[in-house]
Amino acid sequence: MFPNDCLPSGSIAKILRHFPAGGRAISWIQRRQAACHLRNHRRKARPSWGAVFVATWLLCCAQCSLLGQQKHTFAIANSQFMYDGKAVQIHSGEMHFARIPRQYWRHRLQMLKAMGLNTVATYVFWNYHETAPGVWDFKTGNHDIAAFIRTAQEVGLFVILRPGPYACAEWEFGGYPWWLEKDTGLVIRTYNQPFLDSCNTYIRHLAAQVKDLQITHGGPIIMVQAENEFGSYVAQRKDIPAEQHTRYKLAIEGLLKQAGFDIPLFTSDGSWLFNGGAIEGILPAANGEDNVDSLKKAVDRYHHQEGPYMVAEFYPGWLDHWGEPFANVTASDVVGQLEKYLKAGVSFNIYMVHGGTNFGFTSGANYDGGHDIQPDLTSYDYDAPINEQGWATPKYIAIRELLKRYVKNPFPPIPKQIPAIALPPIQLHKSVDLFSLKSAMQPVASDSILTFEDLNQGYGYVLYSRKFTESVKGTLVVDGLRDYATVYVNRHCVGILNRVMKKYSLPVDIPDNATLDILVENMGRINYGAEIVHNTKGIISPVMINNQKIEGHWKMYRFPFASMPVIRGTESGEKTGQPAIYGGSFLVETPGDIFLNMKKWDKGIVFVNGWNLGRYWKVGPQQTLYLPGAFLKKGKNEIAVFEQINEGIIPSIPTASQPVLTTLQQEKYADLIQNVGPL
Repeated sequence: MFPNDCLPSGSIAKILRHFPAGGRAISWIQRRQAACHLRNHRRKARPSWGAVFVATWLLCCAQCSLLGQQKHTFAIANSQFMYDGKAVQIHSGEMHFARIPRQYWRHRLQMLKAMGLNTVATYVFWNYHETAPGVWDFKTGNHDIAAFIRTAQEVGLFVILRPGPYACAEWEFGGYPWWLEKDTGLVIRTYNQPFLDSCNTYIRHLAAQVKDLQITHGGPIIMVQAENEFGSYVAQRKDIPAEQHTRYKLAIEGLLKQAGFDIPLFTSDGSWLFNGGAIEGILPAANGEDNVDSLKKAVDRYHHQEGPYMVAEFYPGWLDHWGEPFANVTASDVVGQLEKYLKAGVSFNIYMVHGGTNFGFTSGANYDGGHDIQPDLTSYDYDAPINEQGWATPKYIAIRELLKRYVKNPFPPIPKQIPAIALPPIQLHKSVDLFSLKSAMQPVASDSILTFEDLNQGYGYVLYSRKFTESVKGTLVVDGLRDYATVYVNRHCVGILNRVMKKYSLPVDIPDNATLDILVENMGRINYGAEIVHNTKGIISPVMINNQKIEGHWKMYRFPFASMPVIRGTESGEKTGQPAIYGGSFLVETPGDIFLNMKKWDKGIVFVNGWNLGRYWKVGPQQTLYLPGAFLKKGKNEIAVFEQINEGIIPSIPTASQPVLTTLQQEKYADLIQNVGPL
C-alpha cells in the first residue's frame, strides 16, 4: 500500500499487543515491517502520513479482532453445552503438553483436529511447574502452557483444562511436588490448612498464566475441572469423615473461582462414585461409563435432573506397568462405544487420544495385592489412536471414518508423519563405574538411615553405604525399601531387592572390615489410591540383619541425575557387575525420530544432548526408548547411559525406526520373581 513507509517501533508494539500471539496477523505485520526496514536501511526514513494511515488501519483491525474474540460465549444451560447460544457437542481428545516435545505440539494438535475432534483436554501437573520449592517455570520448553493453549486455538480447538491440584494420570505423585511430604503438618488431598495454602499458591500461579485464555477473555478454554476423581478417593479413604471430604472439595472449588476462573467448572468420577466426588451446582462428568442410560441417571441425580451428559474419560487403550503385558483395546471396540455416544448425543473426551512419553523421572506408579508397587512404563503410548511418536494408527483411521458420518464440519487432511530414521549402532567408548565416583564424593553421614526426602532429593538414586568392623552372616532385610535395590559386599553384587515383587530380603556374608552398599532407585511415586499419602523414597525404616537393626556409621551418596552425567577422559572404567555410566557420541546427518533398542541392556536411564529420555528395564514389555528428532541436532550428538546392573553389557545401542513396546522377556521376568542373583 505504502511500500516505503515504516511504522514507529512504539506504534508497532502497541498494535501487536491487540493480536493473538503467533497469529497470522502478527506474522503479516512483522514481515511487512522487516521488509520495510530492509528497503529503507540506508534512507533513515521517517514515518509518513502513509505509515500513520497503516498504523490506524491496523489498530482498527486489532480492535475488531479483539471484539470478535470477546463475542464468543460458552455456557451450560437447558441440558446442553452452549457455544454462542447454540447447542454443541464436545468431541474431545486428551493429550498432555508435558509429555510431548514442544516442537511437536502443533503437529499433534493438528492430528487431533484431523481425526474430527473439536476440543483438546490436558492435565496440568503441579510438580512440572513448581520445579523446586517456590521456583516456578511456565516459560521454558515444554513448560509453556500458555503457548500450548494458544497453539490449540490457532489450530481451531477448544481447550478443557484439568488443573487438579491432583491429577493421577500415571504421573509421578499424581502431580504433587515431592517435598510436600517433608512438612509433617501437611496432609495431602484433605481439608488441611497447610495443604490448602500450598494449593492456593499453585492455583494462583497457574491462573496468572492462563486466566486470560479463557473463552470469557477471548481464549479457547471452555471448561475447568475441579479436583480429579475425588469420588474414588472418598471411597478409598473411609477413615476420613465425609464432612471433611466435602469441606476439601468445596475449598478447591473456591480456590479456582477466587483465582479468576470464571468459566464452567465440572467434576470427573466414575458415575457410581458421584456421591463422593460431585459438587453442588457443578456438572458431574463420568469416567469410563459405557452405559448411556446409567450415565444419564447419575448425572440427572446430581445435576438437578438435567444434562448435558459427558464421558470425561473414554479409554481407547490403557496404562502399562513394567513386567506386565502391554494392554490393547481393539479398534472395533473403540468405534462401537463411540458410536453409542454419538447416537445418544453424549459428549466425550478420549483419554488418551495421544499419550506421549514419560521423559525423565515423571512416570508414576500403582499397586495391587500382588505388588507393593507397579511402576509405569516410560512410554505413555496407551494404545492410543495417535501413538507415542505421533503416527496415525488403524484405530485413528477407524475413529476418523466414524466421525465423518456424524460431524458436518469439513475434516482437514491428516498431517504428514514426522520422519523416523535409523542409525548404525551407537558406540559408547567411555565409561566409569559408580564406586569410583563414590570415592570422590562427600557423603551425608548419619547414625540412622535417611530417606530421599531427608536428603532433599526428589528423584534418581541413593547409594547407602556402611563399613562393618566385624563379620556378620545371615539374612539381610530391608522392609523399608522404596523401590528397587542392588546389594553389594565389597563391590560384589550379592543380589537384588525389589518392591515390585515384594522381595525385601536376601542372604549376605559380610567379612571383617567389609563394606555393604545398597544402591536404591526411586521408580516413581504412587499416583492413585489410598497409599498416595505414603510416598517417601529410599530406605524408610532400619536395615536389619538377623533381626538386629544395623545402626550407626551410615553414609549416603546422592545420585539424583538431575542433569546429563559427563565422563572425564577417554578410558573405559566400568567393571562387570558394578553400576556404571557409559558415554559416547554419534553423528546425525538429518535429524528424525529414533528408537533406541535397549533389549540387551539391563536396567537404567539414558540421556541424549542433555535430555533424560527415561527408564529402560529389560523385563519389558517396553524394549525401546523414544528419542524425538527434536532432541537431536545435525552433526555430533552426545549420549550417556547409567546402567544399574551391568551384567555382561556390550556398550553399543542399536537403533530402529519402529518401537518395541509389547515384548516381555520371560526368562528375565522369572529371575525378577525368584531373585536368583542379579538380572
